[in-house]
Amino acid sequence: MSSAHEASARATAVATLGETIPTDAEVTPLDGRRWGMVIDLDRCTGCQACVVACQAENNIAINEENRVLERRAKTWIRIERYWEGEFPNAKARFIPVLCQHCGNAPCETVCPVWATYHNPEGLNVQVYNRCIGTRFCANGCPYSVRYFNFWNPEWPEPLNNQLNPDVTVRTKGIIEKCTFCLQRINRARVTSKNEDREIADGEVQPACVQSCPTTALVFGDLNDPSTTASRLAESERRYTLLENFGTDPSVVYLKKVDPHVEIDHHHGHHAETAGKHA
Repeated sequence: MSSAHEASARATAVATLGETIPTDAEVTPLDGRRWGMVIDLDRCTGCQACVVACQAENNIAINEENRVLERRAKTWIRIERYWEGEFPNAKARFIPVLCQHCGNAPCETVCPVWATYHNPEGLNVQVYNRCIGTRFCANGCPYSVRYFNFWNPEWPEPLNNQLNPDVTVRTKGIIEKCTFCLQRINRARVTSKNEDREIADGEVQPACVQSCPTTALVFGDLNDPSTTASRLAESERRYTLLENFGTDPSVVYLKKVDPHVEIDHHHGHHAETAGKHA
């Protein structure tokens, strides 16, 4: 789309939907903050505590057996399991996958009503009451972390009493995804403002980070070199998912270190050392 055409389309959308469509100037970082997450795969045990905590914190509908069989279950964060090595030396590996909050998000450019956009703090925000359910963003997301609501969510009593009042209950016909627990970020922002101070490192913890028993997940400002998340993100073990796509994710992974693997210098790859881990 040409810049002139895009400007015209934006002006039409603003006239129709009101002054809520963000302009390019509005999404420019105001204070240089970029929220992000570092996930140390050396610490992840695949326990799925993060999955359960996310479901409870963000009012995600219960995944009944029928929804799973229909492949329409929703989990804002999922644990992917894969195998390395050959039998009998095969090993299970785990990697948590959630919205990557990409700096160059392919989901944002395809939404016809700007229901998803980049906010000043690096978050890929989803505006539920603007979404019209085209699912273009889900098709554009290479990480498969956006979920369409085919039905209105229901919670049998007394589970309806545990819904989080800080989080919107999404109705059918719209897309939802991980928000980095935006409600917790907003709460920390208000608290720090009232106390006339900056948000402290580690003060904001999404539900998945808070619940991880091995502290495999670390959250913080990636643009502040003094934060734990920023320091970990500079590790030589760092990588991002599908780096060749150029999406510039805000989720950084740290490669797993296997003490039972030796470098085969002759062939230039890792080789399993027989018997060391038996």
